[in-house]
Amino acid sequence: MLAYAAGAIPISYLGDFFLIYFISDLHLTPKDTALTQQFRVFIDQLTSADSLYILGDLFEYWLGDDTAKYLGQQSIETDLRQLTDRGVEVFFLRGNRDFLVGLDFCARTGCCLLPEQHILTNTTTPILLLHGDSLCTEDTEHQAFRLLVRNDTWQSDFLARSIVERDTMARAVRYRSESGKRIKPADIMDVNPETVFEKMRGAKVRLMIHGHTHRPAIHRLEDERTGPMVRIVLGDWGPTPSFAKLDGSSLELWCGDDANRITLS
Repeated sequence: MLAYAAGAIPISYLGDFFLIYFISDLHLTPKDTALTQQFRVFIDQLTSADSLYILGDLFEYWLGDDTAKYLGQQSIETDLRQLTDRGVEVFFLRGNRDFLVGLDFCARTGCCLLPEQHILTNTTTPILLLHGDSLCTEDTEHQAFRLLVRNDTWQSDFLARSIVERDTMARAVRYRSESGKRIKPADIMDVNPETVFEKMRGAKVRLMIHGHTHRPAIHRLEDERTGPMVRIVLGDWGPTPSFAKLDGSSLELWCGDDANRITLS
């Protein structure tokens, strides 16, 4: 599957039972072998009756589909290929660290690439899926950067450069980003509540799942226009895995050994 998935997404069923898993913000790097092993243990438990949605930042950074070997991420591509070969459907929605993941990556891994906002419609309740950085609108510096690097012209120019040059540029950006985080107020780097409402109203949904902020929680909201809403935030994977699991009628958010559960209606 190489094109953007749109509308209702086919899910592998086992009778009336299926499981959908959502993860984000693993920030995999060859240097963190323990984290990579956590990921492998997690995906090894998935079966052909399951689907996996990766909501961005699977990798610490991605310089283009021709850089998997340079970045030491070929083993992760192999893991994903083996997963999809087992019949697990894997969907990839790009984050702010791996926004350059493209169709060549999908061809090698068997993943299906999603647009930056996607509505999952074949569930009890339609679910808006996104990475989450587009919700942090008070961080104007990040939004300006996001607008720049999501531009097709910028991406074409960047990908035309040598891998070494791309890496040098990316390292400089990450250094500035990490330095900036230390001086920015914490609330600026979280989502803007009105932006959340606007996204959910525009998509006509009452349930949203995203990552990015590394602040796992289930937020029960009340919108004066449309009524109750729920926003589920996935956590990062340090030091333990975080994922959401949908079993058809209920959804669980796991952070390590702790789980919160909501019923869908």
